[in-house]
Amino acid sequence: MARSEEVMTQSAQASRRQVLSEVTWESINDPGAYVERGSGDLYRFPKEALIPGASPAIVKESHGASVLVKLSDDPFITTFKARLLCAQHNVEPNF
Repeated sequence: MARSEEVMTQSAQASRRQVLSEVTWESINDPGAYVERGSGDLYRFPKEALIPGASPAIVKESHGASVLVKLSDDPFITTFKARLLCAQHNVEPNF
């Protein structure tokens, strides 16, 4: 009786990983979802929040330097996907 086996192979070829951009609070000009590297907090910046003088204004004051990592151009990315991107880029999420 012949037995058929399914053989699965996995490629050892290196894959290109996307590098996420890091920005400071003052240099955020584009809408998107950002995570603060130090705290792991997720911030969502829709395009309306970036209009100069528009409300709501997002202001953060701190004695330390705060670096944000841009996860996505979509400020409404799902929390699951945002956490997955953090894990892939060694950022500890706090959301």
